[in-house]
Amino acid sequence: MIELTNICKTFRVARRGSGMKSASKALFHREYEKIEALRNVSFTIQDGEMVGYIGPNGAGKSSSIKIMSGILTPDSGTCRINGKTPWKQRKEHVRNIGVVFGQRSQLWWDVPVIDSFELIRDIYSVEPTRYRKNLDTLTTMLSLETILKTPTRQLSLGQRMRCEIAASLLHDPQVLFLDEPTIGLDAVSKIAVREFIKTLNQEKGTTVILTTHDMQDIEALTERILLIGKGEILMDAPSASCEAGIAGPAPSPSASAEINLSRIRNLACPRGSRFENRSTGGLS
Repeated sequence: MIELTNICKTFRVARRGSGMKSASKALFHREYEKIEALRNVSFTIQDGEMVGYIGPNGAGKSSSIKIMSGILTPDSGTCRINGKTPWKQRKEHVRNIGVVFGQRSQLWWDVPVIDSFELIRDIYSVEPTRYRKNLDTLTTMLSLETILKTPTRQLSLGQRMRCEIAASLLHDPQVLFLDEPTIGLDAVSKIAVREFIKTLNQEKGTTVILTTHDMQDIEALTERILLIGKGEILMDAPSASCEAGIAGPAPSPSASAEINLSRIRNLACPRGSRFENRSTGGLS
C-alpha cells in the first residue's frame, strides 16, 4: 500500500535577468526564488490498484514520483510504501518497485539490449530461473525478439520504450511507476502495451501508477484518477466520474476524452496553462 500524508517540497532556484550586466552581477550576488513544488499532498493507493496521476507540466507529478521512488527527500510529511520509507530504506525499497521515466533510460546506450537486461539482473540479484522465465514472458508479450541484440542507440523511441518497460519488470516489482509508457508508439503497439499492463495487473496484482498526457491511456487502463495542479491534489475520483454530467446518450470515446480534458484543464490550468491532448493531436 502507498500512503502519502502532507508531503511538501520546495526548490531553491537561481534567477537572473538577461544581458552581460545581469550575468556579471550574478557572479558576485546570486538571487534565488523558492518554488513550492508540492503542498500538503496526501493520498492512499491500495495494493493492486491502477491509478492515473495526471496534471499539466510543472504541476508536481515528477516530484511526487521521485519522492515515492526514493530519489527525493521531502521537506515535511510522510510517505510509506509497503511499510517502508523510500528515502530512508532505499536499498530495500527499490527491490520492490519498477520505474519507467520517459526522458531517462535505464538501458546502457552502446550495448545490446540483452546485455542491459543481464546487468539489471545482476543489480537486483534475480535468480537465473526467475530471470529466464520473466525474460521469455516479457519478450513474447512486448514483441522484443528481433531487437534484443540491437544496441539501445539504434532503437526507435517506441522500441526503446518497450524495452524500458521490460527492464523495469525483470525483478517482479510490487509497484510500477510509468511515465508516458506509450510515447512514440504506433496505434497497434499502443494497444499491445495497454493489454500487457492490464494483464500484468490482473495476473500478478502489480500496483500501477501511470502519469501521461494521453487521455486514451487513462481511459483504457485506470479506474481512478489523481489530478494534481500547482503542487496540490485537486481531484481524487474514479475515472468514470471525470466525465461531465451530461444527460442523454453516453459520449463516444473521442468525445469522452475531450470532456475529461476540458474538466481537467479547468481544474488544473485556471490561468491558461497548456495541457497536451494527444488523443486529438493538439494542445489545449
